Amino acid sequence: MGLLDNLTSPRDLRALDEQQLRELAAEIRAFLVAKVSRTGGHLGSNLGVVELTLAIHRVFDSPTDKVIFDTGHQAYVHKILTGRAGGFDGLKQSGGISGYPSRAESEHDLVENSHASTALSYADGLAKAFALRGEQRSVVAVVGDGALTGGMTWEALNNIASDRHSNLVIVVNDNGRSYSPTVGAFAEHLASLRTNPHYEQALDQVRRKLTRTKFVGPPMYDALHAIKKGLKDAIAPQGMFEDLGLKYLGPVDGHDLDAVEQALTLAKNFHGPVIVHALTRKGMGYPPAERHMADNFHGVGTFDPETGEPLAAVATIWTDVFRDELVQLGAERPDLVAVTAAMLHPTGLDGFSTAYPERTFDVGIAEQHAITAAAGMAMGGLHPVVAIYATFLNRAFDQVLMDAALHKCGVTIVLDRAGVTGDDGASHNGMWDMSILQVVPGLRLAAPRDGTRLRELLREAVEVADAPTVVRFPKGAVQVDLDAVEKVGTVDVMARVGAPDVLIVAVGSMVATCLDVAQRLAAQGIGVTVVDPRWVKPVTPELVELARQHRLIVSVEDNGRVGGCGSVLTQALLDACVDRPVQVFGIPQQFLDHGKRAAILDAVGLTAQGLARDITARMSALAEVGSDSPASAPTESA
Repeated sequence: MGLLDNLTSPRDLRALDEQQLRELAAEIRAFLVAKVSRTGGHLGSNLGVVELTLAIHRVFDSPTDKVIFDTGHQAYVHKILTGRAGGFDGLKQSGGISGYPSRAESEHDLVENSHASTALSYADGLAKAFALRGEQRSVVAVVGDGALTGGMTWEALNNIASDRHSNLVIVVNDNGRSYSPTVGAFAEHLASLRTNPHYEQALDQVRRKLTRTKFVGPPMYDALHAIKKGLKDAIAPQGMFEDLGLKYLGPVDGHDLDAVEQALTLAKNFHGPVIVHALTRKGMGYPPAERHMADNFHGVGTFDPETGEPLAAVATIWTDVFRDELVQLGAERPDLVAVTAAMLHPTGLDGFSTAYPERTFDVGIAEQHAITAAAGMAMGGLHPVVAIYATFLNRAFDQVLMDAALHKCGVTIVLDRAGVTGDDGASHNGMWDMSILQVVPGLRLAAPRDGTRLRELLREAVEVADAPTVVRFPKGAVQVDLDAVEKVGTVDVMARVGAPDVLIVAVGSMVATCLDVAQRLAAQGIGVTVVDPRWVKPVTPELVELARQHRLIVSVEDNGRVGGCGSVLTQALLDACVDRPVQVFGIPQQFLDHGKRAAILDAVGLTAQGLARDITARMSALAEVGSDSPASAPTESA
């Protein structure tokens, strides 16, 4: 039985000696590789924070003291140390533990939103609350260095520095990367600290002198501390932190448990805001992750733990199709540029970056800046393509509305992982974009159903020079191409069977499901037409006329029902005096638990069987009241 098996609480760590802690760190790394290789998950970042997390839980008393991770994908070790090692067999699976901190799982978890650059704001508010309540509790924010590229971090730092008595410790986990290598002036500043050999040599000399001094009283300690600060200021100036009024400790080796503990103890006892700068290595201790240049096994599927090679055959995913088409477009259009918010590889911009490095811009984890900078590029005669995850567009809504749309800028926004993404839980589902974008004047929104339509719609989008355009697609393997049987304007008619009873308006990735629904309805003698609008905003006149010809209109989308495509279609029909009942199917407005996409869609009723059952029931109800007097109010269905 290993040391890990005997841990029941973070407080158990304090009874372990130096050798036992080294053994425990090795056990945790072996545990992570073994478990994540079977489930998939965030591996590299967690291998890099083993000693750092051990030190935090030895110095601070969770859950009395609060530990917040930014982002939460680096919290696996924290989960292990807080009694959840047994849940890793179900990591990111329905009914299993989340891949991020989860308030439902443990009292040791406080913040489960995995959007970056938020921890310092949470921590600032929490520390202020403890102070006003007279509670002597520490708040620790573990911030990945990539999160420091987000503007919200600096808004928080400005306020944190103004409260000199806040018991707040900011641990900067500096591994030089977020998803991709961290970019920006702050990252360069941290890199200068990491790589300055004179600074490290000087610090080593000071440490040796300290260890040889048997009796170091307060005066001697103050003198040596001043020497350390003087060396630091002379060799690697900390003006940025001092200007903010923040105490700075480091950089320390994040894999030297004793050094990290000493720094954290000093920070805790300072009773004011302190930054502890820890240098770590993403993928530490697992050679395949250390050698992986793209992201050090940041996020992986199942793999062979001996070799690091993936177990499943790698299928073509939506991102691959976008990657290849954008490179081709780049060859055809020298005005095309690409913008990413620290996610070059995950969003498929790496191919464009390799081909056209001077036309690729990584702004760090700063989605707001990405959109407004893109608007500026458009004003300057370029056509920017901003590629981000759909869930992160939420953060830049004001910039889409007031900076891009108001100025009629030709900016194309490509939203990867739209709809239900599943495994990463509530904060990663891209189920909000089609609702929030519907209110933006002039914006055009496309939802391709397959790879060919993704290529077509991307090309159409970048041709628009006087308004922002959006192309959204889901996570995972791309669906087989589904060809239309005819076109009505820009609308693709996917199937016509029997009488014009039901018009199914299928959005994007839901087209394949709706074709299955059509077969089920036809088998029951219900006439059905399935259409794919391709461009779901604005609603086209052709779609309105098709609706006028049918008895029941059904809208199906993998987006929240409120304010989504179905709601907007209903309004368009009312405006055009099309008096037909509308049944809206989408995702309920709730935060969804983590799980596989298929399981979640089944749970919310977005399967062929569930949809066909509900549509059949509605048709039966219409038959009872008479086909000539349809109800005009829409019905929303899960």
